[in-house]
Amino acid sequence: MPNQSRPATLKSMANALGLHVSTVSRVLNGDPTGVERAASAEVVARIRALAKELDYRPNTQASNLKLRKSQEICVLMPRLTDLVMATIYDSIDSAAEQAGYLTFVSNTDDQQPRQMARAEHALRRSVAGLIVGDSHVGETQPLLDLLARKHIPYVLVSRQIAGHLTAASDDELGGWLAAEHLYRLGCRDVAILAGERHASTGADRTRGFIRYYREQGLSLRPEWILNGPFDSHTGHQQGEYLLGLNPRPQAFFAVNDFLAIGLMGAARDKGLQPGKDIAVVGYNDIPLANELIVPLTSVRLPLAQMGRHAVELLLKRINGESVESIILTPQLQVRASSSLSQPAIF
Repeated sequence: MPNQSRPATLKSMANALGLHVSTVSRVLNGDPTGVERAASAEVVARIRALAKELDYRPNTQASNLKLRKSQEICVLMPRLTDLVMATIYDSIDSAAEQAGYLTFVSNTDDQQPRQMARAEHALRRSVAGLIVGDSHVGETQPLLDLLARKHIPYVLVSRQIAGHLTAASDDELGGWLAAEHLYRLGCRDVAILAGERHASTGADRTRGFIRYYREQGLSLRPEWILNGPFDSHTGHQQGEYLLGLNPRPQAFFAVNDFLAIGLMGAARDKGLQPGKDIAVVGYNDIPLANELIVPLTSVRLPLAQMGRHAVELLLKRINGESVESIILTPQLQVRASSSLSQPAIF
C-alpha cells in the first residue's frame, strides 16, 4: 500500500496494484478509449477504488505540459478595481465554467510590460487561450503578435483593434448618441472627459461625439477635451478645472461613469447641480448611475453579454471554427443629470 503520509501518485498506486503506471494513468485521466484498451472492468474498478481511498488528485499542470493543452483560459484585465471590468470578467468566468473551462485573471494595470509578463506566465501553463481586455491602440502589439505567431487562440474584449477578433460594443455610436442628446438639449459649449489615449473605448466614444457636432456644423474646443485615467479622482480633478473656467462649459460628456461621478462631485463642491446648472452624460450605465442623488444619464452597454460573447468566440477559435467579431449596440438612458424636462437649463 502507498505511504499515506505523502500524496498518492500514479507510480505509487501502480506499484501497490501490481500494474504498469500507464494503465493507471489511462484510467484516472478520463480517456474512455484508453480505458477500454488498458484494462478489464475488474482492473478499472480496483484502480478507481484505490484512488478514492487515497483521495488521489491528478497533477493537472503536469498533464497540461505533457499534452500541450488545458481547460484553462487566461483573462488579462487592465484593472479589476474597475466595476465595468469586474462585471465583464464575472460573465466570462460563468460562461467558461458552463463550457467546462476554468479561468484565471491577471491585473495588468493597463501596462504593456506587465501584460506581456503575465501572458508569458499563462503560456507556460499551456492555457487553451487568452481573453485580452487591456489592448492598446496606436501602439505596437507585442503580445498579440506573439499569440498570432504561436497560433494561440485569443480574443479581445471591450476594446477594439483593427484586424483582431473582439467582443465589444459600437463605442463610436455610443458617443454619437450622447452628443445627439446634448445637442437637442441646446448645449453648444461642451467638454469631454476622454479617458486614456491608448484605450479604444475612450477614443471611439470621443470620436463619435465630436463627429456628431461636426455634422451639425460645430467644432468643439480642443482645450476642453481632457485625457486621463478612467476613475472618479480624475473626473473630480478635471471637473474642478473645467468648472473653474470663465466661461465654463454648459455640458459634459464623460467616457465612463466614474469620470462623470467625479465631475458631479466637483460640481457639488462649487454649488452647482447637474440637471439644473450643467448637463452631464456618462457611459457604461453601471448600477450606481441610477442611485445617485441626481441620477446620471448614461450610455448603457450589455457588459455581461459582452463577456459571454468573448468566451463564445474564443471557444470557436480553440475548435478551429470560422469566427467574426461581435459588436453590440449601446443605448442611451436619459435621467435627471441632463433632463429634457427642464428646457430652461440653458
